Amino acid sequence: MHYTNQLLQDKFKIDPRVLELTEAAEKETAEDFKVLDDIMTYNQYKILDAFQKNRLSDMHFGWNTGYGYDDAGRDAIEKVYADIFHTDKALVRPTIVNGTHALAITLLGILRPGDELIYCTGGPYDTLEEVIGIRGEGNGSLKDYGISYKQVELLPDGSIDLNGIAEAITDKTRMVTVQRATGYGWRKAITIDEIARWAEFVEDLNPDIIKMTDNCYGEFLDIKEPTDVGVDVIAGSLIKNPGGGLALTGGYVCGRADLIDKIQYRMTCPGIGGECGLTFGQTRAMFQGLFQAPKVVNGAVKGAILCGKAYEKLGFEVCPKPEDKRSDIIQAVRLKTPEAVEAFCQAIQAAAPVDSHVSPIPWDMPGYESQVIMAAGAFVQGSSIELSADAPMREPYNVYFQGGLTYEHSKFGVIKSLDTLLKKGIIKL
Repeated sequence: MHYTNQLLQDKFKIDPRVLELTEAAEKETAEDFKVLDDIMTYNQYKILDAFQKNRLSDMHFGWNTGYGYDDAGRDAIEKVYADIFHTDKALVRPTIVNGTHALAITLLGILRPGDELIYCTGGPYDTLEEVIGIRGEGNGSLKDYGISYKQVELLPDGSIDLNGIAEAITDKTRMVTVQRATGYGWRKAITIDEIARWAEFVEDLNPDIIKMTDNCYGEFLDIKEPTDVGVDVIAGSLIKNPGGGLALTGGYVCGRADLIDKIQYRMTCPGIGGECGLTFGQTRAMFQGLFQAPKVVNGAVKGAILCGKAYEKLGFEVCPKPEDKRSDIIQAVRLKTPEAVEAFCQAIQAAAPVDSHVSPIPWDMPGYESQVIMAAGAFVQGSSIELSADAPMREPYNVYFQGGLTYEHSKFGVIKSLDTLLKKGIIKL
């Protein structure tokens, strides 16, 4: 690392003590990285198999116009997703604007007036609160349509409260949901093993209840996905893990055929469903990003572990712990002050290849209850598989670090954050 460290000191003015700390943290995570490399390789070959099975061809990268009838590329990408996630059908569209939209069409497509939805991992991510009707009125939320909502909090150890779920389920319960990623919570991501136990438990209670998982940030962290272990439908964003940093926009839903049929009518309209809808020439980027996704996700999760280890060594609380099994790419650090949160996010922005000269500040962002600060100097705006950090500006002032198209860039984000906090006097080495 002699040449690299010298460059970091000369070009980026990184304090050598920060480099020593980072290298020490990296050595302590070496064995965990080997396990992640095996998972990455497995998923790489799984995706390759799906591409070959569906006879991917240059013709699938072409344009269509108008209504999008018989769009070969759209049909192919959806078959590939269905094969990778081992489901009957999939919707993969650039017209799904983000993960929240993918989740919203899933909920609004399946649930009907009088149904009940239960979140089994506590409160949902902030942007879903208005979709459900926890906040806001008259905007077409589930609540507006007479769909009731409950949530079951996680147990103190962060595991799913199966007994609490059994008590919460009623004759009205139509769907139960697990949010795999931490969101803005202070908990470990829900692992595939935990999702499997939850799905089996609910199936035994009532096989007619639909089991849904918010899969955002979790794709390719394991050799299995929620739909491999009993989940009926999953949804996520293409500018997170499965887009591999190349998809320009979009979202996906994979699941049982009857559920996808309902969801596609919410995505467009009754009678049209998934038969229409242009891909606007985006299939090449969607396919290539998916093909690269396991490697990109591997670098991002390694960077998250390194971040957790480095800040833990400085005495900060981190979640998850560096040694914990990962089920999303997010690393939370409890910085305790708004000044530290702003400095951290500004450092991540300064580490970016795009807009590194910009300094993020907290602002009122649509869909969020608190002011939020977001650092994301990305090739794709809002892409959280690229190096980024964000935080709601509320106590106890946790910051959420994620992404990096390469491990080296994710690592540099950690280095830059440590160096900035050191120079501002927030940490000492």
